Amino acid sequence: MMKPLGEQELAVLRYVAEHGPATVGEVAERFGEPQGLARSTILTVMERLRQKGYLTRRKVEGVYQYASPVPASELLRDVVGDFVQRTLSGSLSPFAAYLSEAEDVTDEELAQLQDVVARLRSKKRKE
Repeated sequence: MMKPLGEQELAVLRYVAEHGPATVGEVAERFGEPQGLARSTILTVMERLRQKGYLTRRKVEGVYQYASPVPASELLRDVVGDFVQRTLSGSLSPFAAYLSEAEDVTDEELAQLQDVVARLRSKKRKE
């Protein structure tokens, strides 16, 4: 299990996963500045993410480019899985209760949830 992420780390990681590979300067300009974050803050966060294993880095034409080793969709699935394990002790019941009370679920999200339930039922039948 990877080390947990703070809110700012998760935001930077999502940006790099969706837009990377990217340099610190690119992330600072396109993500950091609109958020009011200095380049030095972005560098610190990206290096922390690299040390935790969430980002990789390689030198391209003398400049480090950072990238997520996994696609954004897989990354978020892993973050949610870690949250369920650490915060909910592995129980999906609180998560399901939260979803049942959500008021802003789109038709697309509802269809995705229905697909997930169908896959879970199919897996249960095979056991």
